[in-house]
Amino acid sequence: MAGLGQSALASPTAGSRNQRSVIYLWMNGGPSHIDMWDPKPNAAAEIRGPFAAIATAQPGIQVTEHLPGHARILDKLTVLRSIDCTHCGHDPNTVMQTGSREATKTNPRRHRIPAIGSVVSRFRGPNQPGLPAYVTFHVTTGSIARGGALGRRHDPFHGNLGPGPFDRTDTLTDQVLARRRGLLEGLDRFEGGPDLNGSVEGAGRLRDEAIQALLGGKARQAFDLESEPDSVRRLYNRVPWVDQFGVRGKMNDQVLMARRLVEHGVPFVTVVLSASGNSATWDTHGNPVKTAYGGVESGLLPLLAPFDHLLTTLVEDLDQRGLLETTLVVALGEFGRSPRINKNSGRDHWEPVGGGIIAGGGFEHGRTIGGTDRQGGGITSGRIGPQDVAATIYQHLDIPLDTTYLDAAGRPRFIVESGRPLGDITQ
Repeated sequence: MAGLGQSALASPTAGSRNQRSVIYLWMNGGPSHIDMWDPKPNAAAEIRGPFAAIATAQPGIQVTEHLPGHARILDKLTVLRSIDCTHCGHDPNTVMQTGSREATKTNPRRHRIPAIGSVVSRFRGPNQPGLPAYVTFHVTTGSIARGGALGRRHDPFHGNLGPGPFDRTDTLTDQVLARRRGLLEGLDRFEGGPDLNGSVEGAGRLRDEAIQALLGGKARQAFDLESEPDSVRRLYNRVPWVDQFGVRGKMNDQVLMARRLVEHGVPFVTVVLSASGNSATWDTHGNPVKTAYGGVESGLLPLLAPFDHLLTTLVEDLDQRGLLETTLVVALGEFGRSPRINKNSGRDHWEPVGGGIIAGGGFEHGRTIGGTDRQGGGITSGRIGPQDVAATIYQHLDIPLDTTYLDAAGRPRFIVESGRPLGDITQ
C-alpha cells in the first residue's frame, strides 16, 4: 500500500481566483473501493472479487482491469484509498456532501447543515455574473444536497431544468417568459408576514435565477450543448452510460455540460452518476430480485467502462483546454463496500473505508493517499475525513476555512470543523 510520503498534495499554485472551479462526480450508492481503486489480488476469492488488477502510470499502484483509462493517466490523478466514511448514509445532505460529521442520519437537524456547493454559492458566488454558482444534474432531488441554514437562495440550480437538451422549454419563447415574469413581479408587491426562514426570499431568487438562465445571454450560451462540435460530443458519448435502469447516454452529456459550465464561469457543478434517487446504481448489494441493486458483476461491471471513459475524457479535455489547473475534479460516493462478497454476489455498505479520485486544481498528482489492510476493510495509514475533502475544495476556491455562518439558533458555525486540506495530511 502506498503511503502519503511527505505530502499528499501540494497547495494549488496556478489559476486566478476568478477562474477556479470544481466538478463533483457523485457516485450515488457507494462505489466499491476494492473492485475499483484498491484491489486485493492476493486475498481469498471472496475478498478480491472476480476482477483482475493491472499496473498503472503510478509505479507500484494497481487498479481493476476494468479501469484501463485510469491506469493510463494515473500520473495525472490522485487516488484516495483511506476515506473514513463513518456515519455516512445514502441521504446526500449528510456527511459526505456537506463535509460535516454532525450531519448524520440520527441528527434531526442534519438538513440544516449546508452542502459544500451551497457554501461556495454563499461565500464565493459565480465566477461570472449572470450565471448560477452551484449547479446540479440529477434524476431526483433526493440525490443532491441543499443550502440548509444558508437559505433556499443557496440551493443548487437544477441543470436538468436549464436551457439545453435536458429541459422541456421548447414552447417557452422569450416573449412568453417575459410576460410571465411581469405577472410574477406584480405578485411580488404583495406584503405578507415575516419570512423567518428565508423561504419566500429564496423562492424569488430561484425564480429569477431560472428566468435569467433561460433569457440571459451568458447562461444560455453556457447551457447550449448544441454549440459543441460534433467531434467533442461523439468523444464524450463514445462509451455510453447504460446502467441498471436502462438510462442511456444522459450522464455523458451531463459531464460534458459540467465542463461547459465551469468554462463559462460556474464555480461548482455536481453530476450525479445515477439514474435513481437516494441510492441505487452504485449500491451493488446483489439483490436477486430487483434489477437496481446488481452484484459485483451484474451491477458494478456495466458501470466501470462508462465511468472510466467519462472521468478520463473529462480530465484530458480540461487539460487540452488549459482548464485542468483551475478545475478540481472530485469523484466519490457515500462510502465503500464490504470486503467480503455476500451470498448474492454483491457487496454491502461499508462505512469504515471509502475510495475516490481527484484530479486537476493545480495540485501535484501522481500520488496515492493512504492504505488499507489486506482485506480492504480497515484504514492503516493516511486517514481522510469528509471534512478534509471539503477543506480541500474550499482551499482551492479561496474560501477561508475559518469562515462562519449562522445556524438556525443564530449561533456562528464554521463551514468546516477540523478539516485539513489534503496537502496538509502527512504520514
